[in-house]
Amino acid sequence: MSAAIRSPQPPLTRSVEDYLKSVFHLTSQGGFATTSDIAAMLEVAPPSVSGMMKRLSETGLIEHVPYRGVQLTPQGRRAALQMIRRHRILESYLTSKLGFDWGDVHVEAERLEHAVSEKLIERMADALGEPRYDPHGAPIPTAAGEIEEAELVTLAEADVGGSVILQEVDDEHPERLHYLAEQGLTPGVRLRVIERQPFNGPTIVRRDDGTTRVVGQELGLLLFCRPTDGE
Repeated sequence: MSAAIRSPQPPLTRSVEDYLKSVFHLTSQGGFATTSDIAAMLEVAPPSVSGMMKRLSETGLIEHVPYRGVQLTPQGRRAALQMIRRHRILESYLTSKLGFDWGDVHVEAERLEHAVSEKLIERMADALGEPRYDPHGAPIPTAAGEIEEAELVTLAEADVGGSVILQEVDDEHPERLHYLAEQGLTPGVRLRVIERQPFNGPTIVRRDDGTTRVVGQELGLLLFCRPTDGE
């Protein structure tokens, strides 16, 4: 069984953990997280974000760059990855071992991730065979604090005429995930992009079984794909 990531001391509050996760997600492609972006993601007032950013900067978890935003320090990144590992292991366990629908596990994992012990998370990971991805295709950080970083494109931006594998889907909305499952648009499916309508119109894709799907731009921007041309 893998050794668990050690939590920063003193233990972090639930609020701090949520802020660190939000900064990680907002800066995962590089750059900085702004106060307004964090406020929108966490659905809190900007002044509350400013106060928390000052606190996190003082404790060495984030670095603030004037007029640009914030980034995680190495210590903050380790703490964020620990929480992301908890969340994604919980989602995987709920679907694989307890039969939860993939559209329902995000909310359940959000409730549980702050309460479970690292020992329990590592037992779950061991029982699952140390999965690399969660049910929505997102990479699961290792217990050592490493995470796979892949260059993905959204389906709405994939080249027309090219082939892709749907790698990861946004997991925030159960209704959207249920719809994607009904359409057979789940991680691992291979798609050929056959047409895209102009003026932000939908993308039309063909699955390996020959069936086609019409995916609106808003949804297509939430489906992350790996191009496979040349494989």
